[in-house]
Amino acid sequence: MKRFLVSILTVILHSSFFVLHSSACTNFIVGKKASVDGSVMVSYNADSYGMYGTMHRHVGGKHAAGEMRKIYEWDTNKYLGEIPEAAVTYNVVGQMNEHQVTVTETTFGGREELVDSTGLIDYGSLIYIALERSTSARHAIQIMTDLVAKYGYYSEGESFTVADKNEAWILEMVGKGPGSKGAVWVAVRIPDDCISAHANQSRITRFNMKDKKNVMYSKDVVKFARQKGFFSGKTADFSFRDAYNPLEFGGIRYCDARVWSFFNTYADADMSQYIPYINGEDMKGEMPLYLKPKRLMSVQDVQNGMRDHYEGTVFDIRHDLGAGAYEMPYRPSPLSKKVDGKTYFNERPISTQQTSFSFVGQMRASLPDAIGGVVWWTNDDANMAAYTPIYCSVTEVPQCYLRQVDKQDEITFSWKSAFWLENTVSNMVYPYYSKMYPDLRAALDELESYYKQQQAVIEKNAVASYDQNKDKAVELLTKYSLDAADKMMNRWQELFQFLVVKHNDMVLKETKDGKFTRSKYGLGGKVTRPGYSEDYWRKVIKETGNRYLSK
Repeated sequence: MKRFLVSILTVILHSSFFVLHSSACTNFIVGKKASVDGSVMVSYNADSYGMYGTMHRHVGGKHAAGEMRKIYEWDTNKYLGEIPEAAVTYNVVGQMNEHQVTVTETTFGGREELVDSTGLIDYGSLIYIALERSTSARHAIQIMTDLVAKYGYYSEGESFTVADKNEAWILEMVGKGPGSKGAVWVAVRIPDDCISAHANQSRITRFNMKDKKNVMYSKDVVKFARQKGFFSGKTADFSFRDAYNPLEFGGIRYCDARVWSFFNTYADADMSQYIPYINGEDMKGEMPLYLKPKRLMSVQDVQNGMRDHYEGTVFDIRHDLGAGAYEMPYRPSPLSKKVDGKTYFNERPISTQQTSFSFVGQMRASLPDAIGGVVWWTNDDANMAAYTPIYCSVTEVPQCYLRQVDKQDEITFSWKSAFWLENTVSNMVYPYYSKMYPDLRAALDELESYYKQQQAVIEKNAVASYDQNKDKAVELLTKYSLDAADKMMNRWQELFQFLVVKHNDMVLKETKDGKFTRSKYGLGGKVTRPGYSEDYWRKVIKETGNRYLSK
């Protein structure tokens, strides 16, 4: 159960880049016929307390025969060994390569006895090696599964999202334990007109073993489960989840609940029927792996989905005592606490304060790869910062998104770091959420609206020059991506200053059209003292009785 209760700090520095991970992430998937513009879309919240968010960067190229690639475990930076480098590798920015291939993950853990400490390839290395070497989602799956078969799988169970500009897959993988090289796995293609999600709980149950076009799996996925005593029924009834990641309360309440909330918002289905399952009352339940959306979805829809806290549902946490006086939809860790001999828990929503980076990938077959792939990126909780567009073809990434030891990292504050600037603002807003969040959301919406408007303009110009001069088009996209990040940094510095002034000492200073007013004598304008809401006063009175009753 601990894998669901504890977020793991991961700080990894090797080669020329910095990567990170936690075991409490969320992925959304949108098929190309489920989106408004034919995009395949993928999202990823990388959540972990204390982890510094940074953008992965790999510069591709040709490699000489005999050149080796070192393997470091993503979670610890432990050196595991090395494998032959590919003859050619591709550029990677964030979670997307130059061919618009995207790979993300959520850790489900599974049976502890299946972790193989003798394996060479961990799940983080699988992600980035696949991105460095693949030209399509199917190609990436082949690379990932071939690697673990040849060199062994080092990590716990994982759900990977593997997508490109045409299709998206969920690949679930778990090791075979010490002495059993490789992994058992299954991959299911998400239909083009559907949406899906996973969040630290295996989602693939029964699958059609005869559908070679849309399903792939290891030859021994059922046989191995039988050998280990995880499954004894008919092959047609085999469930990957039930065999390798049996349901526990945490896997439902903290994990599948996030999938439920995404479906509840966007899927064309009555999700109330799954509430008993999400409440942990039905320990044998399950939700569909994918559903059709209520309407075609946009990038903005996916971004907003990553900002969800169960608002408007039976799991809404803004109005109980834990929300404080200002309806904060966040809860401090740990997720559970024993009080007077009983264990209680907090909700674990999609949007959470420990997000180190959040990513929405937009992949489009209607455009050249250099233009079609957009890495929408933020270095904090998606609800607290704007997603900035970085094209997958850029030759340079914004410095504000990188880790620079002793200049900007997990223990070195810098105003030039997107992570620290965004966290400075969000940590100021959290305890005064209902007071301050509307101002933050206005700035967030302003930026994202600007980026969406500019996207059509910049891509039109890039397409116009692409056929004659691809390098010029890439140069244009690189400059725009860098400028977009600079615009976010400048706007967030302004927002920080605005919030400090407007809400100083828990009062409100008058504004008009986003500017502070002044009196006719030149001093600051009207100040109001909103205090607690009437509803919160009732909670105080219930707790304290007549202590504060005016005599």
